[in-house]
Amino acid sequence: MIKAQQIHKSYGDLHVLKGVDLHIKKGEIVSIVGASGAGKTTLLQILGTLDLIDESSDSMLSINDTTITTLNQKQLAKFRNEELGFIFQFHQLLPEFTALENVCLPAFIKKTSKNAAEKRAKELLDFLGLSHRYHHKPNALSGGEQQRVAVARALINNPKVIFADEPSGNLDSEAASNLHKLFFDLRDQFGQTFVIVTHNNELANMADRKLVMVDGTIIS
Repeated sequence: MIKAQQIHKSYGDLHVLKGVDLHIKKGEIVSIVGASGAGKTTLLQILGTLDLIDESSDSMLSINDTTITTLNQKQLAKFRNEELGFIFQFHQLLPEFTALENVCLPAFIKKTSKNAAEKRAKELLDFLGLSHRYHHKPNALSGGEQQRVAVARALINNPKVIFADEPSGNLDSEAASNLHKLFFDLRDQFGQTFVIVTHNNELANMADRKLVMVDGTIIS
């Protein structure tokens, strides 16, 4: 599903990623752990096509048999919208929109009809236990509910891969535990691949594989 070879990333004189090699299989849940500054979020952003790798003759990134480095900006945006989903520590819901409207936004960008988008969004919100929250705005939702809305938004276009950056970092222990279990339920239900950057040892150890980053490389 994801193949990365010799991934380098520098910002000015700061060499953040130093030749990362990675292979993640379809349907796998992989956690990435390491100290702050190890390069975890930078790697996640590059795998999620939110940032570009440094050009190098031996670097390669392929997701679902698409070579990312061959795509132009328009193609990359389309690929990101249709093939990838994102869950962040701070849910990034738009405060002026309801839960249902927030979930539908990526589908509208994909040009999905309003009826089809809302039907799929309601199915996801129902699956996540939020059928009574369709028309509530984020400020009327608990932290755990807001994060589940963000999960539904990540799933709306049936992406092949879900990238999550500290997804439970802003939740209390009960909500975090529920979210962790949810990832595995989603994998079993929808077959998505998950790549999760986390400092939460419980979540990291639940994953099918745990990758440890140190100083811009994966050591195990």
